[in-house]
Amino acid sequence: MHILVIDNYDSFTYNLVHYLEDLDCLVTVKRNDQLTIEEVADYDKIVYHQGLVFQMKQVF
Repeated sequence: MHILVIDNYDSFTYNLVHYLEDLDCLVTVKRNDQLTIEEVADYDKIVYHQGLVFQMKQVF
């Protein structure tokens, strides 16, 4: 299975990547501002998380 992980410029992204690789998935990481909608069709699954913005909302 080929999975796209969208990187929102935080360290949590690579925690997800390592977990998915341990499950024998083929993982590609793309930065959220360096990805086109056409590229998304090349993957079986997409992993997206809100990143640091979401975490900061929880604190403040």
